[in-house]
Amino acid sequence: MTNIVLSERDERLEKINELKKQGINPYPAKSNRTHNIAEVLADFANLEDNKSSLILSGRVTSKREHGNLTFANLQDGTDKIQVAISKKDIGADNYKIFGKYIDMGDFIEITGTCFTTHKGEKSIMASNFTLLTKAIRPLPEKWHGLKDEEELFRKRYLDILLNPEVKELIIKKAKFWQAVRTFMLNHDFIEVETPVLEVTTGGADARPFITHHNALDMDVYLRICTGELWQKRLMVAGLEKTFEIGRQFRNEGMDAEHLQDYTQLEFYWAYADYEDGMKLVEELYKYVAQETFGTLKFKIKNFDIDLGKTWERYDYQETVLKMTGVDILSASEDEIKKKLDELKVEYDTKGFNITRAIDNLWKYCRKQIPGPGFLVGVPVSVSPLAKRDVNRPELTQRFHPIIAGSELGNGFSELNDPIDQAERFAEQQKLREAGDEEAQMFDHEFVEALEYGMPPTCGFGTSERVFSFLMNKTGRECQIFPLMKPKNEAQ
Repeated sequence: MTNIVLSERDERLEKINELKKQGINPYPAKSNRTHNIAEVLADFANLEDNKSSLILSGRVTSKREHGNLTFANLQDGTDKIQVAISKKDIGADNYKIFGKYIDMGDFIEITGTCFTTHKGEKSIMASNFTLLTKAIRPLPEKWHGLKDEEELFRKRYLDILLNPEVKELIIKKAKFWQAVRTFMLNHDFIEVETPVLEVTTGGADARPFITHHNALDMDVYLRICTGELWQKRLMVAGLEKTFEIGRQFRNEGMDAEHLQDYTQLEFYWAYADYEDGMKLVEELYKYVAQETFGTLKFKIKNFDIDLGKTWERYDYQETVLKMTGVDILSASEDEIKKKLDELKVEYDTKGFNITRAIDNLWKYCRKQIPGPGFLVGVPVSVSPLAKRDVNRPELTQRFHPIIAGSELGNGFSELNDPIDQAERFAEQQKLREAGDEEAQMFDHEFVEALEYGMPPTCGFGTSERVFSFLMNKTGRECQIFPLMKPKNEAQ
């Protein structure tokens, strides 16, 4: 198979040399396109009646010769249409060039008029053509070409070209983030940009990527959240409603739900608490789902999800107690570990502590909850940045949207007590020193900012995982170009 592909590639390279000898540029810089194909199809009857001359540009996806008449399918980014090339209309020399040098995959420009074939197919009768791009490699066949998932991801451009559903996914994802942005702007939030390179990572429990800043000669981290500690500085500064949609990076394992670099929304809302946040987030999810997919009902994993129903509340302690018999507020690390082993829950033993034990037990329970709803009553031990519940100080005013057994977001009444915050950072630092690489770093400058006073604030973050869930696909499938190990051999 490899020899056949290389042979055809060599043939196309030879065609390029022959075209150049004839003074034909196989890669001109400009197209004179007057219409895209979708516009032509939408106004076809009128264009046909008026015999309007038009210029289309696109990729040749099929070619069928019938003596002095050749039919080709032309596809651009909007649609596809049949083109008829007649030896009589374009001349013998041009017809010979088209037949000999134009292959499937090439980009061409067609000048012509609309006509309908005797079979009723809307077509273009060409009066001239121009080669725009000579493809060196032949396109794989749609049904017999790329099948291996890794190869599809590696050559994603071919996957998109050959599979309309992948292209539609990309369009839907663009609509998804546009809907998120529109919703936030319509609710009077202002969009901000915060640093991607940080001296101290914060705002999440995650292992960061480390890189070196040559100009300052120091190591820095790629951010693990979309500006949480920076946006809260903006609350100190008097900006009351901010949001950011941006890329963040986590140097952790890969699975169906988790990626290493992905897009996240985070917003911060002064003078609001987590109850206000839950109301806004429920409204946000419903709006975005409706705008992107045109429905609030989804099949996700093995769950039938209706975002339009009343969203439930799931108390952290009560839910875990009900499902496992363990009271996470009184159980010891050894007791929880014993229960995890009994339930056959796999977990990372490196840096394992009571916080990780509680979190792993909750994740076991979470997978059984369909939602939609909100997890509430989250313990302080797993919430270093959330405000304590006044009535139950061992818990926080934190919430997670729960959909199809997963947490699809994270929000809370932000901790604005600088003394409490410093103490929690100190506890997190001890966990890091004990080997927990996901524990948060002590950000002294952020604590200093809090000492100037930050108003009561609700913060929330959610990622493109929501989109992949609503698509009922893995995170990798929903990224245009997922990260791949490079191939060593030349292709």
